[in-house]
Amino acid sequence: MPSSNRPTINLYSDTQTRPTAAMREAMAYAEVGDEQRDQDPTVTRLCERVAAMLGQPRAVFLPSGTMANEIAMLVHCRPGDEILCDKTAHILNIEGGGPSALAGAVMTGLDGDRGRFTAEQVRAAIRPVSRYLPRTRVVAMEQTANLGGGTVWPVDQARAVGDAARAAGLAVHMDGARLLNATCALGVAPVDFGRLCDSVWIDLSKGLGCPVGAVLAGSSDFIDEVWRWKQRMGGAMRQAGILAAAGLYALDHHVARLAEDQANARAFALALSDCPGIRIDLTSVQTNIVYFDVPGRDAAAVVERLAAAGVDIGSMGPQTLRAVTHLDVNANDIALAASLVRSVLAKQ
Repeated sequence: MPSSNRPTINLYSDTQTRPTAAMREAMAYAEVGDEQRDQDPTVTRLCERVAAMLGQPRAVFLPSGTMANEIAMLVHCRPGDEILCDKTAHILNIEGGGPSALAGAVMTGLDGDRGRFTAEQVRAAIRPVSRYLPRTRVVAMEQTANLGGGTVWPVDQARAVGDAARAAGLAVHMDGARLLNATCALGVAPVDFGRLCDSVWIDLSKGLGCPVGAVLAGSSDFIDEVWRWKQRMGGAMRQAGILAAAGLYALDHHVARLAEDQANARAFALALSDCPGIRIDLTSVQTNIVYFDVPGRDAAAVVERLAAAGVDIGSMGPQTLRAVTHLDVNANDIALAASLVRSVLAKQ
């Protein structure tokens, strides 16, 4: 455990963010009603705002981004249908096999570049129509690509993939867990990606700092079916305006500041780039995620030593660690965390 006089610098994930005092105040005074009957005005405002932001007609407030992915696949697919995604995609690797277990879908991972694949790869992977083969039905992109290192899909590449999918009659889905980190890095609007998709969502509980929630957007018919699956998977959240108010506050106050997180990630990576015992590719640090390797060392053991020193970082493989910046970590924290990492590795 960290010493009592040294607070932990939490770089484990941007999901570790806590609502600010001002966000808590907005939640406390939120106007609420029955969400299931479309009578919660705060939920309605959040959904309308996100739908407009993403260039889609309607949206639904959900408890998590994973649920957004799973429900989208349930709407798009029938049992035996195939989903194309990158081999590192969250929906394939970190959702408990949800699309297979829930939608009965076959998932095929494409060999992309740090989480991003090409239109040519999509066209090559689409199966011919045959009673013997799965029906390729969905192409899913993850923005940013988490296991790819927080890598950003450029708009042109995402558009080309979407065009290839639609030309073959496939649905285009975007896991937008860190979509706003990507648009911040690129200097584009969320609608530039949202309008390329049949379904797209943003997470509220990562860089935006909300305690819970995601918003899934799409066509009116799509959202009608999303609601059917939401009901089947647990129903409405009733007076959910208390949670939706956090999302509205975050959209007003926490989007532009994502640039700070990304600057902190770059600073952290740069501070470690010449550290003996660390291998890091600076070109891979595009948003708020930093992957680095500790060759010849056990990553889990390094994580334990860092925790004892006051830095919480995740182990992502035998010799790979991940640090993620967020609104609860400032530039001073980043400088101290980098210094502590260097110190811990020097002592091993």
